[in-house]
Amino acid sequence: MHPLEKATCKLIVREGLLAPAEIVIVGCSAGPDSMALLHVLSAVSLKLAITPVAVYVDHNLRPEETGRERDLVAARSEALGLAFQSFRVNAAREAEERKMSIEHAARELRYSVFERLASGYGAAARIAVAHTADDQAEEVLLRLIRGTGRAGLSGMKMIRDGRIIRPFLNRTKVEILAYLKRYDIPWLEDSSNSETRFLRNRLRLEVIPRLAGINPNISGTLRRTAGILQDEELVLNRLTEEAWQELVISDDSGSGKLSIRLPGFLALERGIQRRLLEKAFIWMTSRPQGEKIQQILNLAATGETGARLHFSRGLRLKKARRRLLFSYPVGRIAIRG
Repeated sequence: MHPLEKATCKLIVREGLLAPAEIVIVGCSAGPDSMALLHVLSAVSLKLAITPVAVYVDHNLRPEETGRERDLVAARSEALGLAFQSFRVNAAREAEERKMSIEHAARELRYSVFERLASGYGAAARIAVAHTADDQAEEVLLRLIRGTGRAGLSGMKMIRDGRIIRPFLNRTKVEILAYLKRYDIPWLEDSSNSETRFLRNRLRLEVIPRLAGINPNISGTLRRTAGILQDEELVLNRLTEEAWQELVISDDSGSGKLSIRLPGFLALERGIQRRLLEKAFIWMTSRPQGEKIQQILNLAATGETGARLHFSRGLRLKKARRRLLFSYPVGRIAIRG
């Protein structure tokens, strides 16, 4: 067994990424990382008693390339004795309708396909994607540039939502390419990966090489930082959950009301206050933006009793004598005043 296969097998067992008898949907674009993942999971499938299923998603963006990609993934799946499925989505239309970037739309549609397929197989199905250690470094830098908190800077997780797994998250591109070369595994390069109009590509092709001139191991530094922050996130999540259980009263009847005990809230460290408010916004199905949270922190500390804040889609916050009260007094609709 190749060292990459051994390391991946040990990681899957140690981290509990897959269990015996599970179906694993393998997102495969025909690129080097996903082709390597498909072959590695196939190689360890008997030892782990798992069943990989190769899935190719055409985003309807590169019609001159996608046919070859789909055919390659189909051919390699057949050679490995794996089931293969392909799907087509329209990323450009989705981006236009939802007013988002094509990258974001393509990702959302792709994961939606994976999720629907995995759900069809039942609870014992996971989704494997081929993010590498290099991707992790890019992701941390990307989130830093766009603006994020500690949780965002902790990067991608090895397992997300109990469904999506990233077995290559601590393997480098150099290791992946060496594996492909060792077994003469074919792969195709997505031409859009060289287009610097995409921010991620600019980071990979321009920014990270420049930073490497200052710190030759910049990718490793970013990954280590993400790992440290992930460990600290576990502690902060526990403290936030304890504060939530102690201070928050939520109405689960569907009325959309939530209150936070003000004296206890003001006694918390500012970092836990922020995280508690983030969780409150998520519970209220509202985006937890930093500006909103800062407004509430200021109101809680110095605002008068009875003061209110108005947020999008009808969400309101009122400072009572001993409570911070979240509600939708006129429903979840856009309204002023």
